[in-house]
Formats: sequence, C-alpha cells, structure tokens
Amino acid sequence: MKSRRKKKKSQAGRGIAVLLILAMLGAGASYLYIRGYDKARDPESGESIEFIVVPGMSTTAIASALEKSGLIGSSFLFKQKSKWQGYDGRYQAGTFHLSPSMTMEELMEALMDAQEETVRFTIPEGYTIRQTAAALAEQGLVDEQEFLRLLEKGNFDYRFMAEAGKGTERLEGFLFPDTYDVFVGASEQDIIEKMLSRFDEVFLPEYYDRAKELDRSVLEIITIASLIEEETRAPEERKLVAGVIYNRLEIGMKLGFCSTVQYLLGEPKEQLLYSDLEIESPYNTYLYAGLPPGPIASPGKECILAALYPEETDYLYFVLKAYGSNEHHFAVTSEEFYRYKDEYSKTLP
Repeated sequence: MKSRRKKKKSQAGRGIAVLLILAMLGAGASYLYIRGYDKARDPESGESIEFIVVPGMSTTAIASALEKSGLIGSSFLFKQKSKWQGYDGRYQAGTFHLSPSMTMEELMEALMDAQEETVRFTIPEGYTIRQTAAALAEQGLVDEQEFLRLLEKGNFDYRFMAEAGKGTERLEGFLFPDTYDVFVGASEQDIIEKMLSRFDEVFLPEYYDRAKELDRSVLEIITIASLIEEETRAPEERKLVAGVIYNRLEIGMKLGFCSTVQYLLGEPKEQLLYSDLEIESPYNTYLYAGLPPGPIASPGKECILAALYPEETDYLYFVLKAYGSNEHHFAVTSEEFYRYKDEYSKTLP
C-alpha cells in the first residue's frame, strides 16, 4: 500500500513538473514571438495619418489609440513589445505623421522622436466664452468666429454635455479656466476639447451625485458657481454667498445681482445705470426670480465646490464693506442690509 501511494505521489509530482516546464516554454515562446513581431498592418498602404500623443499619455492609451486609428492590428502586441523592449514610458508627446505601412518597430522609433513645439495659454477664472475666444484669437491660437461657431455647433462627447445649455451659450461655464499647453497649429476643436476635458477631470463623479442631492442639474450648479465667481473675490466668503443664493431661491426671492446684468450687456460697465436694471432679459435677476438661463462665466474649482457645499445660514443679503473692498457684510433682514448699504455709500469716491 505504501509503495502504491509513493508511486502515485511520484507520478503527480512529475505531472506538475511537466506542466510547469510546458508553461515556461509557452511563456518563452510568447516572449520570443512578441519581441520578434515586426509586421506592418498594411505594407501596401500609402496613407499618412496624423497621430497625436498628448503629454502624460500612457503606453496603454497610445497602443489603444494606434489600434483605433488603424495603424496597428493589436494594441496588446504593441503594449507587450514596448514593455519587453524597454520602450514603455519613453514615447514622446507630439503630433506624428504615421502610416499603416510602417512596421511596429518603425512606429515605436517614430514615437520616440523629439516632441513638436508647444505654446502655453492661460484663461483666468471668471472669463466668459467670448472673452476666452478673444484672448485666444489675440494670441494667434484660434480664429475667433470659428471658435465661437464650434462652441455652438461642434460635437463633444462628455457626460455633462447631456445637461449643458443650448444655443450660442451652451458651453458657457464649461471651458475650464486654467493654464494649458497645446501643440503649435492645434485646431479650434483641439483647444475646446482640451478645456472641456479639463472640466471633465475637475467635475468628479461624486459631484454629479451631490447635484442630485441638492435637486439641481449640473447646468444649475455651474450657473450658481459662476454667480459666486462674479459676486465675490474673498475666498472665505464663497460658501456664504452660495448660502445666500440657495436661501433666496428657496423662498422665491429675486437674486438681484449686478453680475447677471453685466453679462447680458456683453460689454461690462464700470457702473450700471437704473435703466440697465430694467432691460427685459431672463438674465436680469432684478426683474426675474430664479437662476438665469445658464452660467455667466467660467467658475474655478473652489466656486464649484461652494455651489455644491454651501454654508447653511439665514443670510439673505450681502453688500461690500467699503468701496474697493473684497469683503462683504452679510445680513439676515432688509433693515440690516440697508444699514450696511448706507455705510458702503459713505465710502464712495
């Protein structure tokens, strides 16, 4: 009996050893095959395809994009070959002109060449889409009218687009204000995509959930954030201003914000006239209760967070403490508000 058991154990051990050897041989063969693989997807092709690698793009993302562009037949082979030949992480950002007739080795070598020249631009928080278009045009990066046309009619595939506005101002508030590097010669579409992609990164999935908790659409949240951006410059007051907005909306009280009137005017004035406050427009929050139809500027992340997580207070009013100040007095009653307003008036030049 013992002899039979030993024989079984010995046979089992030999079986495992054989399987391990076969596995090692299989892995070795796969390694040699992938490392030696150097075929072109279409050796006869004369097509030249513009292929863009953005800064920070991983080898996995590059491989997937190459396959989608029809430059390679297998992203898996490209990724593994890159890893085993020490190319992983060495591909450069830039715009490349590649062909399906290039072998995988030739594609890899091409993608490691020096990157093309880039140019940097900054869009400040609080800019409107028209200010953004003008700033980019002044820097020679876009055709202003084409940029605005694409904002209105271009196709962009992002989750928030389902809740964006309509018409000319549909992307107002969604061109995220930041500093960007783009390749020289980038198209208007490329630049818009880059800014929308940045908004998509900043507006996290949990923010969509929070918007639902507040019973607000993403468009409404960005509209509120834009009001906060335009109505205060003191960072510590953002959530307080957000609280005032929500309090007024809850009781149906008009917002009465000069910033919304300035937006509808197109060209901001140093000081609004009483006649400006009577302009018929849904953006005139002196005439109409509720939020304006959409954002009035591009808010930064902190203002978006304030719109999502407002300070809970009883405040219904705020007024600047003094002419030229960034700080406000906050008030619960109209009596307090008018008292603070009188104090402010005494500081006017």
